[in-house]
Parts: sequence; structure tokens; C-alpha cells
Amino acid sequence: MPVGQTVMSEGAYSKVLVIGDGGWGTTLALVLVRHGVEVCLWSAFPEQTEELREHRENKRFLPGVELPEAMSFSADPTSAADGVELAVNVVPTQHVRAIAERFEDALPGTLPIVTATKGLEIETFQHPLEILRSVLGERDYCVLTGPSHAEEVARGLPASVIAASEDPEFALRVQETFTGDTLRVYTSDDPDGAELAGALKNVIALAAGICDGLELGDNAKAALINRGMVEMARFGRSRGGQPETFFGLAGFGDLVTTCCSKHSRNRSVGEAIGRGETLEDILERMEMVAEGVWTTKALFGPEAELGDEELPIAKQVHEILFENKDAREAVQTLMQRAPASEMGDLLESAE
Repeated sequence: MPVGQTVMSEGAYSKVLVIGDGGWGTTLALVLVRHGVEVCLWSAFPEQTEELREHRENKRFLPGVELPEAMSFSADPTSAADGVELAVNVVPTQHVRAIAERFEDALPGTLPIVTATKGLEIETFQHPLEILRSVLGERDYCVLTGPSHAEEVARGLPASVIAASEDPEFALRVQETFTGDTLRVYTSDDPDGAELAGALKNVIALAAGICDGLELGDNAKAALINRGMVEMARFGRSRGGQPETFFGLAGFGDLVTTCCSKHSRNRSVGEAIGRGETLEDILERMEMVAEGVWTTKALFGPEAELGDEELPIAKQVHEILFENKDAREAVQTLMQRAPASEMGDLLESAE
């Protein structure tokens, strides 16, 4: 049996539409095909669809990984959605609303949707699940998230994620559809908390990259990740998320991966910033999206309404990225904050 090939579970969906042909969207489509699911991968660009169909490789976002003949491709929402039992959103957060509007007439009103995108919309401060609800209305939604770099999952390296939904039966079906020999899926009943964790960890990863770029050492990075974890949990708890979600795969698990991995775009952007490069120059040469940059901008936009001390690490990242603050000065600002108990602020927010 080929690497990652899995016999389809009885409860799994048999025909799925994956919306978004980036690295993670292509990988999830590949995972599903390996599980025996009929999959159509939708791209916003007809020329990209033709290239995928001709070369059986996503040369731009997932080079070196062969895409099987069983995977189909489309740039037309109506034909791509024809007869599917499940849709999976894997579009960058800042484009989710526009793409959802393109699919508004193509997706039946009862079609369940999985979203696997991490971030916050700058203009509205909404996370992807909220955006989809506002455009496509109430239906079954599930958040698929966790430490899962596409480069590794596509090549059959082991990974674990969560399927988080308010409907436990839907979460179980998503679990059965995506679980295989190399991808283990756990269920959760906290989709909003899971998405907030996925969004905030990218901002902390930018800070971790800055730490690397400044060569501040292992002690500093360990402290940063730890305090970033508390910051994420405090933020999510104040917005209705369950604290335990932030200490699970969606939060801590994904945070560790994103802060430490060579594959992490957000960590890499932060590292370049720490070495003295400008954000403009970094983004100009990037093919893929570093969601943490735009999440940072959204966090301190007019819709966020954050408290002054709610996100101290993220605040310094914002000032470095968008207010030209010197990175070493930002480190000193964090180190000179008033003394505090380690978990007191988080525990108080849970009372």
C-alpha cells in the first residue's frame, strides 16, 4: 500500500471539494485522495488549474510532490461543487470573504463546511469561521487545525490535528474522513477557541523569529514561547474560547511547531526582521502568505478594542512591523514591564 494510503471509514465523506490550491489546500486534497475520497481541488486562477492538471504537481506551493490522477481540478465554483458532500475552505484569511461570496450560489444551503485557515480579517476582526457564517449562513461548520506543515504531511510524515465543531457528530465524521495512517485527528467542541489559537500563534511565531534574528538565545526564546502561550489563552478565554483548547494541539502544539520549524513562514519573516530587513522587502519576495503579519495588523485595528495590557508581546510585534520600532528596544519594553505572577492574569480571566 502506498505511503499514507488508508481504507475509507464507513462514516467518511466520499466526495469532497477543497477550496484553495495553496500548499495546505493541496496537501489536504492529497490526504483525502489517499483515503479513497473523490476530491476536486479548486483554484481561483484558471491558468493554475491547467498547470496542476498538466504537470500533476503544485510547483508554486508544494514542489516535488506528485498529485495522483484521481485528483481533479477546477476554477469554476459551480462545476467544482457539483455533487459534493463536504467543502473544505483553505483560502488565506484576507480572501475568505470574497471567495465565499463566489461560492454562495454554488454550495447548497445544507452543505457542511470545514475551514482550515488561520488568521483574522483586518477590516472586521473576524476569524474565518465567523466570516463564513456571515456570508454562507448557518450550517454545520468544523475547524481543522493543529501543528501540520504541508511540506511534511504531504510526504506522509506523522502529524496530529483537531476537528472542532459545535456538532459532535459532524466532528466525528470529519475525524473519520481525515484520519489515516499518517494523520491522526482528535475531536473538540470549541471551534471558535481553536481558530483564535491558530490565529494568535502566528503572531507569537513572528516574535520567536525576531528573537532568533537578534540571536537572543534559547532562554529568551523559551520564555517568549511560554509567555506567548499565556497571552494566547488569556485572549481566547476573554472571547469565549475554552482555556484547555489553548494548551492542546490547536494552541500549544501549533505554537511550538510554528515558533521552531524551518518550514514556518511566520518565524522566517520574524527572523529576517530581527536581522534588520524591512517588512516591505520581505513580503515582496514571498510566494506564500505569512498570516501572522495580517493578524498582527488586525489585532490593533479599529475593530479589535483590546485592553492596554491584554497582548503585550503582540503589541511589540505590531510596533516593530508597522510603527518602525527597533526590535531590541521592543525586547527591553517587555523585560521592563511591571512584575506579575506567572498565571494570575489568566486565572483571574477565568473567574
